[in-house]
Order: sequence, then structure tokens, then C-alpha cells
Amino acid sequence: MGAQKLIEKLIQRGVAIPCPQSVEVGPNIIPERISGCGVRIHSGCRLSGKSTFIAAGVRIATEGPVSVDNCYIGPGVALKSGHFENAVFLEGASLGYGSHVREGTILEEQASTAHCVGLKQTILMPFVTLGSLINFCDCLMAGGTSRKDHSEVGSSFIHFNFTPNQDKATPSLLGDVPNGVMMNQRPIFMGGQGGLVGPCRIAYGTVSAAGTIVRKDQLKPDHLIIGGAGKGGSIPWKAGAISVSKRIIKNNIIYIGNLFALREWYRHVRRIFISERFPEPLWQGLIATLDLGLDERFKRLRAYINGLGGSTLADQYRVFEQQYHKRDQDLGDLKLRDQFMHQLEPFKSQHDDYIETIKALPYETAQIGILWLQGVVDKVVSDGGFAS
Repeated sequence: MGAQKLIEKLIQRGVAIPCPQSVEVGPNIIPERISGCGVRIHSGCRLSGKSTFIAAGVRIATEGPVSVDNCYIGPGVALKSGHFENAVFLEGASLGYGSHVREGTILEEQASTAHCVGLKQTILMPFVTLGSLINFCDCLMAGGTSRKDHSEVGSSFIHFNFTPNQDKATPSLLGDVPNGVMMNQRPIFMGGQGGLVGPCRIAYGTVSAAGTIVRKDQLKPDHLIIGGAGKGGSIPWKAGAISVSKRIIKNNIIYIGNLFALREWYRHVRRIFISERFPEPLWQGLIATLDLGLDERFKRLRAYINGLGGSTLADQYRVFEQQYHKRDQDLGDLKLRDQFMHQLEPFKSQHDDYIETIKALPYETAQIGILWLQGVVDKVVSDGGFAS
């Protein structure tokens, strides 16, 4: 089917395309995966990719040209301007002018960015907000309880995710998955004109002052980090000389453990919320995109460990990676999982909406879910014991 006929078919389905001649639709687009309910595609938009899915009420290219390639776009999402590929955007997510979003990225409900933000292998949990002129690749960020109480990254912030030795074993964890999915934690605030040197772990309630470069883990919650001017100097340095850093390896393993915990949450909890507001293709997109993220983290850590030159450590890592190659194995304490799912069901029946349901859970029920997911993380970290 030609591009013009595809556009005509989309219009027949009810998609609003005010200026059809300025919209480009690739021949691999499947019209049935684009909702005809309230979707509005403005001038300068290019759609491609057989996986592309667009739910009801989506607004695309409201502030400038947009290219979408193999993205899963949930209800009411706004992609205002920029390039988006191999990413998932859940209900109410919003991305501003000049966005550059690449593979492995997930924005959960009501997460948002302002203008000129670059994301790749990034996961923003509900309500997380990024300002403008930000590079925030290879991060997972959680925290906050609502759009009025959310984790935030200030404008002109950088996550430093590439080292002089040209490796990217640098994922940073701001908050965590077991607590973050419950949407009941103190928000994290990373001040503008600042940065974070990956791989770092940041506790809930952390505030970094504007202009601060965070270089160390902040594992105690509710602390203010204030950075001063860097100490000047010059020391010998040899390109390619990598020393073993247990902290780098451990932080990577913990990050991988959190991705597996999130995958278990998606497999078992998110799945029961499939509905018009959360169509099954979105759920499939979450799993597929998270698998991309796991592949990336294994690849980057493997490259880092191989660069160290020691065969013993490389062999130990190879065994660890092979152990987690099969993605659909059940992880964690299955009794805790089943107990949590059983206690979740009546609240789902009362609320149906994902966010309302999770936020309505009693403390005791949420704690069971946290213990289940933390058990997943702990198992992965234990199996990666060579990093301790």
C-alpha cells in the first residue's frame, strides 16, 4: 500500500491530519495499530516501523517536525517535536520541543520533559519530570507521589555516561524499582547546571544543589549534596589503562537486578491492567523495550570486564550472564508474589486505573510487593557475587 493510500486510510479511521501532504507514512506502518479516536498528527510528521502503536488522544508534532520509528505511544501522550525511536510512552507522558529519544527508553504515566532533552536507555517512572537542555541517557529515576510531588532534574543537567576509556558501564539508579513502583517515596531533586557521574546510586529524598557534580553514591536518604569548585591539577594518565573497580561492577549488577525486578512487575502486575487505557500492544512494548535495556547493560558490563584483561573475572561474569539469558523465568519469592497479587485484586476491582489502584494499597500490602521485588534484586546481586 502506498504512502498516500495509507494516509487516506488513517483519515478514514478518524485520525485527524490537518495537512496530509506534509505527513509521511512509511509502507510498513499498520493502520490498525493507530487509533482513530482523538489522534491528531500535525504537519512535518514522519511515521515508520511495523511496531509503531498509537493509542487514543495522542498529539504529535504540535510544536515542530516529529519522526516516530517503532514506538509504542499510550493514550493522551504528547510528542511535541523531535525524533523518537524504539521507545515506550505511557498514558499522559509529554515530551517537549527538540526531543531526541532513542532505544530502550520508557516514560511511564505522566512523566515529562521540557525542550531539547536527550534520552537513551532511560526509564522514568510515574510523574518524573526533566527540565530543558538535558542529556540523561542510561538512567532509571523514580520517586514522588503525584504530579505535584515528583522527582525532578533541573535544566542543563548532564548524566556523564561515557568514560575516557570509551566504555558505558555507567548506568545510574536514582531511587529504585521495588519502592519506586509503589509511588510512595520522597522525590529526588537534581539541581540545574549540574551533573551525575555514572554509575551512581542516589537515595530517595536526595537534593543536589544547583551546579553540583555528583561523583559518589548517596545511599542515605534525605540529604543535601553541595558541590564546590573542582580541585585543579595534573596527574599522569594512560589511555586504555583500566583498573578493577568493585564499585562499578557492583553498581552495574544492582542496576541489572532492578531491571529484572521491573520486568517481573511488568509481567505480573502491569499485565492485569490491560484495557482501553493500557492496550496489550503497550504491555508488549514495555517487555520488548526492557529486554533491549537488559541486553544493553549486559553488553556494556561485558565490555568493561573484558577490558580488565583478567580471565577469571571474565569467566565468572560469563556464567552470570548465561544464567540470566532466559528472560521468562520467574524470579524472587513466588509465595510473596502470589500473596501480593491476591491482595492487589480487590483494589483493582474498586479502582481499575493503574495509578489509583497502586496508590490505594495499604502499607502492609505494598510492603509485601516491595519484599517480593527486592528479593529479585537481591538474587541477581547474589548471583553476581564476584562483584562484592
